[in-house]
Amino acid sequence: MNLSVGIVGLPNVGKSTLFNALLKKQAALAANYPFATIEPNIGIVPVPDARLDKLAEVIQKESGVLPPKVPATVEFVDIAGLVAGASKGEGLGNKFLSHIREVAVIVHVLRAFSDENIIRAGATDLLSDFRVVETELQLVDYATIEKQKEPKGVTDALTKLRWEVVEKLKYGLNSGISAREILSSDEEREVGKELGLLTAKKALFLCNIDEGDASRALELQKTFGEKLGVDPELCVVISAKLESEVAALSEDEQKTYLQELGITESGLERLIRSAYHTLGLQSFLTAGEKEVRAWTVRIGATSVEAAGEIHTDFMKKFIKANIASLDDFISCGGWKGVREQGKLKQEGKEYIMQDGDVVEFLIGS
Repeated sequence: MNLSVGIVGLPNVGKSTLFNALLKKQAALAANYPFATIEPNIGIVPVPDARLDKLAEVIQKESGVLPPKVPATVEFVDIAGLVAGASKGEGLGNKFLSHIREVAVIVHVLRAFSDENIIRAGATDLLSDFRVVETELQLVDYATIEKQKEPKGVTDALTKLRWEVVEKLKYGLNSGISAREILSSDEEREVGKELGLLTAKKALFLCNIDEGDASRALELQKTFGEKLGVDPELCVVISAKLESEVAALSEDEQKTYLQELGITESGLERLIRSAYHTLGLQSFLTAGEKEVRAWTVRIGATSVEAAGEIHTDFMKKFIKANIASLDDFISCGGWKGVREQGKLKQEGKEYIMQDGDVVEFLIGS
């Protein structure tokens, strides 16, 4: 599954500071769990999930063994080189565009801090930051649409729909509207995806504020959402400088420091979770002495698709899935308890996975 999130922004908006904070979280993760070597401009960070702690405690009580906890992860890509004119190759335009095509979600890092010692580069306010970046992406998409040729003598419905969507996109992009706002149905969005349109990708807006305003982050979400004309739920308000400092601390030190500042959760945790949910993803859980683990599936995935996330062979050899809700698994004290108390469900291939399902797959030889 593509869990890749691209971080974009003008120079001096705090993009590098944010990415360095993510890298510190990645380093902390790698200290506990084995992950493959990755590129310097890529950070693989855990999706915060307190359920794993609870599962590990249940397994320890049941078996006497405290299993390691393996969270789901999201990949963040630091996309460098954006300046006005990137769509025409200015700066590191070509590198910028090739990287952004690969990600599933774009995070626009926008300057909302007041340090005048840091020079603004090409924008004067939050909305201007966004418009410069989005305009470059729209220009690239418009060039893609202009290359499309009208089909001649074709009567099938899919080809007709595709061309209608192309014409709709051409008009909208030429009017300065992004593809994600133009495409209004699943069928239209599929065409946008097939065309590889950059502005058809889902987007989050990270507003980088002063350290002193960090305790007001949730309160400022609505304000910034209104300024940008987007759903406040798509705005993540954080101080990248503060997050970089917090990410360097141990887990216990982080909690203490944030409590002293009147903050209940780090901004990076909110960003990671927002990216995960924006992609329409959820987690199912596996629990045993070897490990307790969160696995990622799309919302609406079936049990056989979930089995395939563990190993592709599991899809072919799937027999059934033993499933318990997290609450039942905890209250009954683990696998033995849910079986004895009749809380274990046995499901076939068509079962629709629910977020937080605790699963044991039965696989044939």
